[in-house]
Amino acid sequence: MAELTTEGEIRFLESVLEERRFRYKNLAAAPNPEAPEPRRGKKGLDILGPVNADRARQEPDHVRPPATDAGKMANMKWSFTDSHMRLEEGGWARETTVRELPSSRELAGVNMRLGPGAYRELHWHNESEWAYIIKGTCRITVLDIEGGCFIDDLEEGDLWYFPTGFPHGIQGTGDNGVEFLLIFDDGNFSEDSTFLLTDYMARTPQSVLAKNFRVSEQVFNMLSQKEKYIFEGQKPGSLADDRKAVRPSKHRFTHRMLKQEPLRYPGGTVRITDSTNFPVSKTTAAAHVTIKQGGLREMHWHPNADEWSFFLKGHSRVTIFAAEGRARTFDYVAGDVGIVPKNNAHYVENIGDGEVEMLEMFRAPKFEDFSTEQWLANTPGYIISDHLNITGDRWKELSQSLKKDKIPVKGDFNTKRNKSFSDFEELTL
Repeated sequence: MAELTTEGEIRFLESVLEERRFRYKNLAAAPNPEAPEPRRGKKGLDILGPVNADRARQEPDHVRPPATDAGKMANMKWSFTDSHMRLEEGGWARETTVRELPSSRELAGVNMRLGPGAYRELHWHNESEWAYIIKGTCRITVLDIEGGCFIDDLEEGDLWYFPTGFPHGIQGTGDNGVEFLLIFDDGNFSEDSTFLLTDYMARTPQSVLAKNFRVSEQVFNMLSQKEKYIFEGQKPGSLADDRKAVRPSKHRFTHRMLKQEPLRYPGGTVRITDSTNFPVSKTTAAAHVTIKQGGLREMHWHPNADEWSFFLKGHSRVTIFAAEGRARTFDYVAGDVGIVPKNNAHYVENIGDGEVEMLEMFRAPKFEDFSTEQWLANTPGYIISDHLNITGDRWKELSQSLKKDKIPVKGDFNTKRNKSFSDFEELTL
């Protein structure tokens, strides 16, 4: 039987055991698992009042936080399901900004759907716009400052970036149109406050329009008197024909993120897109990350910006360390948004049955992070040993495991944990 030598190990194993008891209990009760209760070991008690069981099942680490959580921390999670849905002819939009999630100060996000042929009308805004295609296909147009027009067709995993003030438009294509995530470099952004072509024309006297475009005023008699925002239109022709009709831009405003060769690690993959490989994207850097079942996006922090995460697939747990003895754990599923403030250490653990797929976005020209393991591995051993009170065989085990190169996504390492858990289970069940 393995020896439990420290209070920290016992506390860790108690939390593991409590979590597994709850998960086994839920599995036995499927397909309607009971809601978690605020109990951990000898602490806590049941809830006598009303309970939102569905919500509690989505947030087990809020109802029964890990023993390592402590202190007060702002909310760092929002689900697009909780955002107001704006329904329009041919599509919809919903947003996550500082109004929905106060910790979303540096970036704001919009989730949008356009049917086949539907437009997000021609417009511009004060913020830059970064986008990721979630599903489907679309065509984008954007005018650069030299008067050149860039037109491109995009599909799942592709990006675009439009600098502040650059006029642009989006149209759904194919049989099903498109759904995408938009990221703006200001948490106060509102999708309702963009500069729209229809609104602009309607607020300009027809005499001025006639003078500006050198035509009769009657040309503008049928202008829409309200914004169109999202509306159905003609399905586009060929990309080649559209490109022939304009003066071509010298710049590239799109990028094939999922076509990048990924960095492969024991626990998953990483693709990084920032100004080093997508030069026009001056204010937004991003990473596409997959985490295998049981894997871990390693313990790390970002020195140059807050992280704005969007979860595309899977079930994950994130604990954020905010200094001053504060830490809080959040659970995320597909469609959720997560915030991690700059320099706050965190990890992303896959606690589901399949792969986790997520995007990490930053208001920065370049992706940067510090790896906790790389830091410890590249610091003289005696310093780490003195700080962590790890000596003898335990220090030998840790020091031999530390790697000097980053392993951003680590595989499922259960051998020794399971052995300790089994021994501890015999003592406590």
